[in-house]
This record gives sequence, structure tokens and C-alpha cells, in this order.
Amino acid sequence: MNLNRRFLLSRRPIGTPRPDDFSLVQTPIPQAADGSFVVRNRYASLDPAQRGWMDDAPSYMPPIKLGDPVRATTVGQVHSSANPGFAIGDWVLGLNGIEDYSLVAPGGFTQKIDIARSPSPSYFLSGMGAVGLTGYFGLIEVGKPRRGETVLVSGAAGAVGSAVGQIAKIKECRTIGIAGGPVKCKRLISDYHFDVAIDYHGKSVTALSAEIATVAPGGVDIVFENVGGDILDAALMNLAPKARVILCGLICEYNCAEGKIGARNIWQLIVKQATMHGFLIMDYVPRFAEGGAQIARWIGEGRMRIDEDIVEGIENTYSAFMKLFSGGNQGKLILKIA
Repeated sequence: MNLNRRFLLSRRPIGTPRPDDFSLVQTPIPQAADGSFVVRNRYASLDPAQRGWMDDAPSYMPPIKLGDPVRATTVGQVHSSANPGFAIGDWVLGLNGIEDYSLVAPGGFTQKIDIARSPSPSYFLSGMGAVGLTGYFGLIEVGKPRRGETVLVSGAAGAVGSAVGQIAKIKECRTIGIAGGPVKCKRLISDYHFDVAIDYHGKSVTALSAEIATVAPGGVDIVFENVGGDILDAALMNLAPKARVILCGLICEYNCAEGKIGARNIWQLIVKQATMHGFLIMDYVPRFAEGGAQIARWIGEGRMRIDEDIVEGIENTYSAFMKLFSGGNQGKLILKIA
């Protein structure tokens, strides 16, 4: 390949992204110089957070600039290098763009990975990457689960949610998962070994809250929140005293053109003397090797299952990305670029 295909943000989406918010262009392959190196991206992670990066709004990361490739965590190999720390052929994990080749400046967030530790290089974007590590550090370091506690996970059939539920079971907690539809709820029990699965489809906050109360009459000790909106409000009505709420994502609000919804039952934090903690995996980057090694052991022991939904072809980026919001993906959504 003599050209670099790049999936660019051409216009800031209003509400649900449209195909014409993006463009696929071809440019020359970048050249390494002055300590930089070029990565041939093999896989790119598709995540709900990318929708937030497309807005021109304050966040924990700067917005993607119009005309730049959509930012993504990628796994690939060094294609050319003017950096003595990275040799041609090295496998690396980095925060780059959805494109064939990325120019990485010195000091950028890129690290070497040992693909011999995993069944596939793509696992560094799923179980042994930010997804599994979000579940690992979010639950263990922020939630601090104790044996016998009840953990409620929203978006439980998703990549992060399924990891959280399995780690909670390893920590000998009781797990309740909320997901959309009978197929996903069945997977929570059969594949990820949740104790209880709740289908939120067609249920009001009152009905969903009552169902949680039925299966957790003593309240929920840890809420791992990936969805927000009505699901978070129902969870807040079922907190145990001194409960911990971990805010990992609010995917139901990411495409709201009319504005964010917000939580209406936050007053329950006062009633139950509970805490709500916003969580970002970037705080734990220095400990990725530690967390990845533990998850690799659990996978090897058969105690964790990691499912991946891999879509091939950079030309399919938009349709693949939209699966995140339709719930059409079955496992961690990954784009196979090459």
C-alpha cells in the first residue's frame, strides 16, 4: 500500500452522527524524522467516548479537530522509525487515529506490547486493554468490593460491563446486570455468570426500580454505571447505606441534540450517605502492565471470558461505530484496519 487511508471528522455531529459528518481520504504515508516513528495500524478500538470527543465542548481530552482523523486507541506495528526506542516491526499500543499509518511524535502515548501474551493482538484493545482495565481498576480501586456485597452493572452485556461483572464474581460478590433485550440478558447468565439479569426495555424508572428492589432487597453496595438516564435513576433508588456509585459512562446522553438529561434521584446519595465517583482509565496508565497481567491470568484460568466483535475494513468505520448506539455489537467493538 502506497497511500494512507484516513477516516476524518468533517463536521461536528448534532445528535446522532450522520455519514456525511465524516470522510475517507487518501494521503501520502507520513515520514519519520527527528525522533518520531510511523505506526502501521492493524486494529482500532471503537468506543462510546469517541462520540464525546467529536463535540466542541470541554472534556478530559481536547475535541477532535475538524479535518483530523477520528481519535482511537490502536494496535499496530512500527513501519518506519527515527526513534531508537522503537524498531521497525515492534508491536505497539497507542492513541492515534483511524487511519492506515500514524505519525507518532516523541513523548506520545505509545507503548510496546508483547503479543505473545494474548490469543490475538486485538486483545490489547479488549480484555487486556482499556476495556478490561477499565473494569479492573474501576471496580477494584474505586469500588473496593468486599466479599458478599451486591454489585449492579448497567450496560452489562457490553465490553466493559461484562468485564466488571466477571471481576465482581471473582471477588465473590453478588452480581446484577442490566441489559437490553432477552438475548443479551441470557448471555449475562450463560456467558458472564451474573447472578441476576434485568431487561430494561419498555420499563419506566418506577418499574425498573421496583425490579431492582425485588432482587436486591438490602440495596446495592456498588453501582457501576455505563448508561445513565433512567437506568441510573432507578439504581439510585436502590442504594445500600454507604454505597459507591462509579460513573464510567453515560452513553444514553451522548447523542442528545437537545441537551443532557442528568440524574434526578441524586438526592439518594444524601439519604444513604453514598458516594459517586467519576472514573477515567487514563489515571491508571502507569499500572496497565499490572492489570493486564492479572486479567491475562484470569483468562488463562478460564475465569474470564472476553468477546470481540471485529469489523473488517476502514471503509466500514461509520456503520461499525453506529453499532455502539444501536446495541448491535456482540462484545468489544474493534475495527480491523489491516
